Amino acid sequence: MMHLLARLPLPVLHALGSLLGWAIYAMSPTYRRQLRGNLALAGYRAARLRRAAIAETGKMLLEAPKVWLRPRAESLALLRDIDGLAHYDAAFAAGKATVLLTPHIGCFEICAQAFAERRPITVLYRSSKQAWLQPIIDRGRAQPGVTLASADLAGVRLLLAALKRRETVGIMPDQVPGVGEGEWAEFFGRPAYTMTLAAKLAQRPDVVCLLFAGERLQHGGGYVLRIRPMPPALPGESGPRHMNRSIEYMVRMAPEQYLWGYNRYKTPAGAPPAPGVPGSPP
Repeated sequence: MMHLLARLPLPVLHALGSLLGWAIYAMSPTYRRQLRGNLALAGYRAARLRRAAIAETGKMLLEAPKVWLRPRAESLALLRDIDGLAHYDAAFAAGKATVLLTPHIGCFEICAQAFAERRPITVLYRSSKQAWLQPIIDRGRAQPGVTLASADLAGVRLLLAALKRRETVGIMPDQVPGVGEGEWAEFFGRPAYTMTLAAKLAQRPDVVCLLFAGERLQHGGGYVLRIRPMPPALPGESGPRHMNRSIEYMVRMAPEQYLWGYNRYKTPAGAPPAPGVPGSPP
């Protein structure tokens, strides 16, 4: 089934994905509640944007096999532009290592593959909870130029070694980390348990940290990669909060394409309870 999906044209995949997104929304009360609640928390209450977010989530699910299982050249042929590439090239010209923070926006699966065509990239990842899916993901992501680093001590060592070689590292910073790997930081007005690793790497003087997203074009028209520098840190702002505020900035560029149904505010087992934030929901 995955291989058959991968062979379909992107417009067909996105049309089917829209239907899938609505089917999941209709069948899962938990998902429906999380998506609506997270959108409202971020200030997005318009029905039009909610409907778009439901459809875009389904597109995300069905386009992934195409990126994973088809030749890289076929996937990269879907790229229409790289907006902000000068930020990355300037870091390389200055002899800096680069950390690319890639939130769950649009087609994030294509991001690392696009940059592996230019320079080696080491990507931090967490194993899928669906054991049957993991070999497919590993095959799709571990392509030439891409080194996969598991979210453990061995993986962190791979990231540090890549930065020492002044290469590129990719991290999805809006995943909920395990206990001991994060701290509570505000995200769209509510405390979210946020990884500290990405924030620490971003603060290194020999590193340039950039925001990176694969924005999905309408009607299966392909993708545009967006690269932006992180906004300046505010006085007294913690690293994780600075990172979350930077993610908020990227989300606002294409809010309908963010993964709003993800339980971003859950408390990992063993983690301290979330602190209260004035004005946030209980």
